[in-house]
Amino acid sequence: MCNVYVKADPMLYESRTRSLRVHGVITTVRLENLFWDVLHDIAERENLTTSQFVVKLYDELTTLRGEVTNFASFLRVCCLRYLASREQERSPAAEAKGQAVAPLRQIKSA
Repeated sequence: MCNVYVKADPMLYESRTRSLRVHGVITTVRLENLFWDVLHDIAERENLTTSQFVVKLYDELTTLRGEVTNFASFLRVCCLRYLASREQERSPAAEAKGQAVAPLRQIKSA
């Protein structure tokens, strides 16, 4: 069972830091490459760049909750929730109707 996980491409869990401009202030976010890939896919679905999407999430989160204490963790949770929702879309009933969603490009190659 562990082979499924340990044979993952090391690039997927290597961290990458990105600089983002949030309301004129430059900040950095450090995430594993796989999470950046998922955020990129979500952003594409929203017709946004990854940076635009992340800033949109930040704005919506601060509007709802106020101060953001651990934004990187929030982004990881967003990615996992997105992947879980995609799995629900791939249910047998959805597949029978031809509504299956294509898998993420990075997960396919892992």
